[in-house]
Amino acid sequence: MCVKHDKLLELFCKTDQVCVCMLCSVSEHKTHDVVPLKEGYEGKKAELGKTDAEIQQMIQKRRLKIQEMNRSVEVSKEGVDRGIADGVQVITALAASVYGSQVNIINTILEKQRETEEQAEGFIKELEQEISELKKRSSEVEQLSRSEDQLHLLQSFTSLNAAPPTKNWTEVRVRPPSYEGTVVRVLTQLEETLSKQMKKLLAKVELKRVQQHEVEVELMRVQKYEVEVTLDPDTAHPNLILSDDGKQVKHGDVKKNLPNNPERFNPCSNVLAKQSFSSGRFYYEVQVEGKTDWYLGVTRESINRKGEIIVTPQNGYWTIWLRYYNEYIANDWRQHGLSLKSQPEKVGVFVDYEEGLVSFYDVDAAALIYSFTDCCFKEKLYPFFCPSRNFNGDNSAPLIISPLNHTKWDNNLI
Repeated sequence: MCVKHDKLLELFCKTDQVCVCMLCSVSEHKTHDVVPLKEGYEGKKAELGKTDAEIQQMIQKRRLKIQEMNRSVEVSKEGVDRGIADGVQVITALAASVYGSQVNIINTILEKQRETEEQAEGFIKELEQEISELKKRSSEVEQLSRSEDQLHLLQSFTSLNAAPPTKNWTEVRVRPPSYEGTVVRVLTQLEETLSKQMKKLLAKVELKRVQQHEVEVELMRVQKYEVEVTLDPDTAHPNLILSDDGKQVKHGDVKKNLPNNPERFNPCSNVLAKQSFSSGRFYYEVQVEGKTDWYLGVTRESINRKGEIIVTPQNGYWTIWLRYYNEYIANDWRQHGLSLKSQPEKVGVFVDYEEGLVSFYDVDAAALIYSFTDCCFKEKLYPFFCPSRNFNGDNSAPLIISPLNHTKWDNNLI
């Protein structure tokens, strides 16, 4: 079906501007006689479909970015909570020390006052006792002086004439105590206490820094054992889409018609690497950015690949798992929940066959995620990947086996 539309073009195109006919896509013309309307329509429909797919992809990327930002906020909140808890703990300890010093000063001063009062009371009691004795002697002397018995006077005179035993109170003083020394002493003790607590706090911070450095050094060490890893299409579940170079895998909406060979996983959406390892050490990295659900790790050769699979070391799987956007789990015998400071975008997997060790690292943060230790390996091990289901586009990003970024460590060589 054709139609003339010269007038339409004349209205649409002006003078020297480049114009494109919206019906037939012919550029740089202002008139033509006919246009194949049906072909132009179908072509535009295809372009619109492609445009819509691109828009949906852009929407999905932005949704994932929102999820990433929400997770960053959650991680930040967790950091705030830890920071507040550490700060409150330190300040509470310092406040307790200050309060203890305050109580110490008050009690010390009150104790000195009590001792002063007790000393004065003791002196007063002695003085009152001497006054009582002196009054008694005075009364006896007075009575004797009025006596007309001369013999009795002579007999008593010697004992009564002598003063009763008393203390010389001339130099005795009750001196008010000085409290300045007490305050200085307590403040000195407080300073020592605060200094010790500050040293403990700084030691704790330094320990974290040292531990972080040790992990960075450890990560650089294990990265030396990088190996080539590519995905094995013969093991991939029919819903999985593998890249031509064998470096990427994602879950597709359409199940491909593939032979159900013994090596292929079904119905679980898993895939193994072509390479296997039965000795030594090996390391590889997997980009997980943009995903909301995935499994990574290694498996032994003899695992069950059909039917229901329980991913535990007892069944030959040493893996970690992300689910529900931000919940990380080590799939040991009891599914050990992991508390991570950041959401990994690239995961490093390291295996030491002889040592029975499988470790997972957050590559960008240079942080250890989890380690399976004391494993007993007796057969070939294969790198294991599960991108999990698409979930209507929410988990459509692929797992990507990525080469190491050696440049990052150029300034941090061991």
